[in-house]
Amino acid sequence: MTDERSNRFLYVAAALAMSASLSYGAPQAAEPDAKGCQDHPLFTRMQGMRLATCRMVDFDKFDFRTGKGTTVPVEGKRFEIKYQMKADGTAPSPLAIIRNHQQAIGAIGGTVAYEDQRYTILKLAKDGKEVWAQVDTAWGRGYVLTIVEKQAMVQEVKASADLFQSGLKATGHVEVPGIYFDTGKSELKPESDAAVAEIAKLLKADPALKVYVVGHTDNVASLELNMKLSQARAEAVAQALVSKHGIAAGRLVGRGAGPLAPVASNDAEDGRAKNRRVELVKQ
Repeated sequence: MTDERSNRFLYVAAALAMSASLSYGAPQAAEPDAKGCQDHPLFTRMQGMRLATCRMVDFDKFDFRTGKGTTVPVEGKRFEIKYQMKADGTAPSPLAIIRNHQQAIGAIGGTVAYEDQRYTILKLAKDGKEVWAQVDTAWGRGYVLTIVEKQAMVQEVKASADLFQSGLKATGHVEVPGIYFDTGKSELKPESDAAVAEIAKLLKADPALKVYVVGHTDNVASLELNMKLSQARAEAVAQALVSKHGIAAGRLVGRGAGPLAPVASNDAEDGRAKNRRVELVKQ
């Protein structure tokens, strides 16, 4: 029932957005969209445009700007759609693209969170669903939409004290899934509580066990910054075990490995996500 309600919301939004959209240029000769690409239900395209590229990630994060130097991270299903003017068409100005999308979102109760000469950031919260969109006009004869349908991640991999014990016994180290931090920060997010509790369960079941808590990062930003960040994150996990679960501080040592021990390539986001992790290493 929730999915049906969400779909109705998006398709109603699309219909209203279509009525609010303006048209530019004469009818264009047929130029096909990129294979497998389609418009997002929230917006129709500017007239005369074709879909050049598209990408969808089931769960990702995007930082939407809300002011000079300020952003809001939004997590959920992420879409990236690039539009390009057909060869014989007259491309609209960046301002025309921005105003079209602002008027379309306003027609269905959305708001403008930010605007400058290149971007506009739009937000729609309705019927229990929240959607954010960035319109980037700096693409010559086209523009790029980045849309995130906000949602909580479905936790598929769960921390388990038994699995930690098996991993430490087999290889001397084990990854702890379910540890979360905001980008560039070392404060544990509340969603990490269950995983930390499982580490505590492991340590309480074996009072003689001592571990290194090791933080890892991707290679975005400088090595120095990532080494400091991974150290701070490792120490945050160790401190949570001491303060919230009564684990003796002498059984824990926090260490940061930064980007020095990747488990996947950092060339793409899926690999970088795997490299951002916390591990336990038996002392």
